[in-house]
Amino acid sequence: METRTLGELAQFVGGSVRGDPNIKIRSAATLSKASEGEISFLANVRYEKQLETTKASAVIAGKDVTAEAKVPLLVADDPYYAFMQIMVLLHGHRRHKKIGVSKLAFIADTAKIGVDCDIHNFATVADDAKVGDRCTIYPGVYVGEGVEIGNDCIIYPNVSIYNGCKIGNRVIIHSNAAVGEDGFGFASHKGEHHKIPQIGIAILEDDVEIGACCGIERGTLGDTVIEKGSKLGDLIAIGHGTRVGQHCLLVAQVGISGSTTLGHHCIVGGQVGIIGHINIGNGVMIGAQSGVINNISDGKIVLGAPAIDANIARRAYSMHKYLPDMRKTIRRLEKEVESLQKSLEEAKDKTK
Repeated sequence: METRTLGELAQFVGGSVRGDPNIKIRSAATLSKASEGEISFLANVRYEKQLETTKASAVIAGKDVTAEAKVPLLVADDPYYAFMQIMVLLHGHRRHKKIGVSKLAFIADTAKIGVDCDIHNFATVADDAKVGDRCTIYPGVYVGEGVEIGNDCIIYPNVSIYNGCKIGNRVIIHSNAAVGEDGFGFASHKGEHHKIPQIGIAILEDDVEIGACCGIERGTLGDTVIEKGSKLGDLIAIGHGTRVGQHCLLVAQVGISGSTTLGHHCIVGGQVGIIGHINIGNGVMIGAQSGVINNISDGKIVLGAPAIDANIARRAYSMHKYLPDMRKTIRRLEKEVESLQKSLEEAKDKTK
């Protein structure tokens, strides 16, 4: 673990220091849990008051922080990004043991393995598969026939990459994910469901990260593509022929049906369901547990089931707690109207 002064950290991230630049920083923590020797971050000015109570030795903050902090500040243009940079500097990413190619791994004679790869016990690399340089493949991984894996990839235990799929450079696939499984395609005829061959593949482009227990289906005819830089959380299902654009963030338990297209830089909240054969534009944000059933244009923020404009949805949902009282009021008004109608009819009868 590295130890740096606050001044060194500021120089590293291109920031400035308010306070003592010689304070020693050895680790990072949240504002509420940080202690002496640790640095934290303030990404939202709404939480400025926590600067008065934190026990951190320093805090990374934006230029918009105006409060007189009792703690030294490292001021940066993007506090959260600066925090990430400092985390990498102080702690680094997970280190993978260098073991070479285990004698207990099965490597087909026609497979090609790049230089400086580490392939653990009981991993399988099938016929005609290609693994790039400096890859780490953990125990129980299955790399199918004809699969192509780029450089500097990390494949965690029990991942299955089905035949013919393509994995780019610096891709991370977490445990128990399946890439290129058969798409959910069936022709129903006379009460029976007949499997349709899935002849496309799944493609993960450079710098994609796939969470644990995800299922990325291969395409029926075309390919399923996760474009460059997109990150998927755990337990996500991507349907056959779907395309996820560059630098999207999909939170856990998202389900996207087949042949849907997401633009670039979309953010999809947890447990969102998206139907097939629709187009979602660039920079779209979808709130958690939403159900998307229609196309969405660029830059929209939606939520709800069915998903609608977020501002309209918030107003609609804010009324839910009043519905029982509104129901009582409507019933009372209905009775009053019925009574008035009856009185009017009786008055008409008397005038006849």
